[in-house]
Amino acid sequence: MSITAIVLAAGEGTRMRSRHPKVAHKLLDRPLVSWPVRAAREAGAERVVTVVGHGADEVRAILADEKGVECVEQTERRGTGHACRVALEGADVREGTVVVLYGDSPLLRAETIRELVGRVEQGDTDAALLTMTPPDPTGYGRIVTDEVGRVKAIIEDKDCTPEQRASLTECNPGVYAFDAARLRAHIGELTCDNAQGEYYLTDMVEVFRRHGLSVEAVHCDDYSELLGVNSRAQLAEAARIMQRRINERLMAEGVSMLDPTTVWVGPDVAVGRDTELLPMTMLWGETSVGEECVIGPNTRLTNATVADNVSLEETVGVDVTIERDVTCGPRAYLRGGAHVLAGAHVGTHVEIKNSVIGEGSKVPHLSYIGDCTMGAGVNIGGGSITCNYDGVHKNRTTIGDNVFVGSDTMMVAPVTIGDGALVGASSCVTRDVPADALYLERAEQRIVEGYAARRLERLKRDEA
Repeated sequence: MSITAIVLAAGEGTRMRSRHPKVAHKLLDRPLVSWPVRAAREAGAERVVTVVGHGADEVRAILADEKGVECVEQTERRGTGHACRVALEGADVREGTVVVLYGDSPLLRAETIRELVGRVEQGDTDAALLTMTPPDPTGYGRIVTDEVGRVKAIIEDKDCTPEQRASLTECNPGVYAFDAARLRAHIGELTCDNAQGEYYLTDMVEVFRRHGLSVEAVHCDDYSELLGVNSRAQLAEAARIMQRRINERLMAEGVSMLDPTTVWVGPDVAVGRDTELLPMTMLWGETSVGEECVIGPNTRLTNATVADNVSLEETVGVDVTIERDVTCGPRAYLRGGAHVLAGAHVGTHVEIKNSVIGEGSKVPHLSYIGDCTMGAGVNIGGGSITCNYDGVHKNRTTIGDNVFVGSDTMMVAPVTIGDGALVGASSCVTRDVPADALYLERAEQRIVEGYAARRLERLKRDEA
């Protein structure tokens, strides 16, 4: 039986106080709406239909990166029941099982969705809804079930008697699975006869029961899976929950963390065994880190590929590749396609951009290497720069194997320094340097004996 996930993501989210739609805000490094979309895919949904509304173009742009997501716009926002009907009609959903999720609920696990959908697919019930027992049920509708777990009624919090508030602790977070044909046949019976004038999906329970159709409750033991995000404070709370989930999984797989509360790892990151993540480390995007590495402290990697036995201290790396046995930092910045080969060292206050640093080469401190191809065994003295930008174009510097570049050297691209060459300190390299040559470019040193004392005497006379 096919599964269609409907993700409701049309709301504005006024409590976010933002010019962006609520579901565009990021949890870790992934937009809120992408979490339920991916969870639905992982749970086996063949189709994912997202209902967009406020900020529709921005949400569509986010979902363009998600495979096979259909967007249907709810131009007139009239409640969850109306949004679900718009999705059914706009995407022509007629058969299989429909699961209704929310774009602002990022914590729901794929296995929980599978369990919910499974109750309907097995044919034992026509609809199923997730329930939870939160520490504070205030604001949630309360579930009334019969002795076999069938839902008899949902009583809204404001309609509960004091006795019901005390005795009914199982709550409705609004996540449902329906037989698609039956949902489509009866969703038109929802009414908007309420204070808000909206069509509520919650009322489908009553509609189904009126037609003799069954609705089953599926209790979710971890209530935090069903928490929604309606404010920035709740976004931070959800991020903490996801941080703990991811870090506990990584530690179970053999990753060490001195303080897991200060390590942030995105959902698409892979980390190898016996790697240590030190405080204030952030790993985002499609980053992968090998085994036996030490990452941090104060290190941020985005879309980085890091091999085994690498040490990155106080390092920022964006779109970079770092081979095995590399050491980097503290306070280093690698970006824009930088590729550091095995055994190389990138030191303190060094920036590498769109460059290859050869095997065993060293850029120890206070240097900028941009648009450069560097060979093996090179040593770059402190304060050296590849002058790669002429104001219009980026130009490349090529440095051969076993080159020694003295401190405070400017290499004005395009320029090539041959294998084994020596470049004297404080040189400005504007011409190609042959292999095994010595290159010096500096003003002649001049010494004037006794000048300082004579100058001081002159100043004293002038003051007198």
